[in-house]
Amino acid sequence: MKALEWTGDCLKLLDQTKLPLKTEFVSCQDYITVAEAIRTMQVRGAPAIGVAAAFGLVLAAKQYTGQNQSELVALVEQAADTLRRTRPTAVNLFWAIERMLARLETEKQAPVDEIKAGLEAEAKAILAEDIAMNRRIGELGSQLVPVQARILTHCNAGALATGGYGTALGVIRSAHQVGKVAEVYADETRPLLQGARLTVWELLQDQIPVTLIADNMAGYLMQQGKVDLVIVGADRIAANGDVANKIGTYSLAVLAHAHGIPFYVAAPASTLDLSLSTGANIPIEERHPEEVRHVFGQRIAPVDVKVYNPAFDVTPNRLITAIITDRGIARPPYEQSLAELVAVERGGQSG
Repeated sequence: MKALEWTGDCLKLLDQTKLPLKTEFVSCQDYITVAEAIRTMQVRGAPAIGVAAAFGLVLAAKQYTGQNQSELVALVEQAADTLRRTRPTAVNLFWAIERMLARLETEKQAPVDEIKAGLEAEAKAILAEDIAMNRRIGELGSQLVPVQARILTHCNAGALATGGYGTALGVIRSAHQVGKVAEVYADETRPLLQGARLTVWELLQDQIPVTLIADNMAGYLMQQGKVDLVIVGADRIAANGDVANKIGTYSLAVLAHAHGIPFYVAAPASTLDLSLSTGANIPIEERHPEEVRHVFGQRIAPVDVKVYNPAFDVTPNRLITAIITDRGIARPPYEQSLAELVAVERGGQSG
């Protein structure tokens, strides 16, 4: 399954607000449409919105019909500003935009057609690298999964949230391929039900055994001894290992800690933000109250009730057993292990 597909002049996005009831695609032929798709969560998941933003900048460049390099650069930078304002928490969005602008900077004196081709090549590389990183995360993470594992996951960190394969679900996929997975429990993940709508749909497509539970059932499940490990994705990871992820992740981490259950985070290195010392510095998006008052367009609460709707929370590093990245598995103390993973990669690039 593909959350997004580049056709050469159009970015096709699988509309995740419609799943699993309908399979529809959004055809993005300009960056404004891409920005709106990110804002409304037609495409979601930190890696996926980073890839989508990269192709949004390609579409912005393709919209320009003149031959003046400065005008083209200005248009792409304007598009970058628009895309940056769509969602504040997932760092992959900003990482991908900055990488595209760096490519633009190196080629801004080239002929206009060459600049456009360079941006398209960079976006394609970001997509291909994301898929490769997810498969590497799956390979590494599956080594942590015991035989006959019963795994609890939250929200959706699968192929739909990435360029393909998935992070947390990538680990589950890899473990399932070698016969280690007995059962996956998927939280509903209120208010937008990504677990019920997307994770369950993905796992059923791959014939991986899955059971859906309401968010408030996780503690009871753990108390009954039915969960061997918890694995989730991430939207941003601070230098000390604090993790921002879908709201409800922190509650699961507390429960896992209380029951002595390993709690793993799976994410590509592009989700690391070592410029932030702790998770307290991560901006948390607050979304529209109607998302809580309604389910699938049906109001379920009094229209005038006050609502608090943070989209993410921050899990402290002390509750996290390990962070699985494409560059390796980081364990506490994370200030040291995450810095070492980044240093290894930089050393490889310079060599």
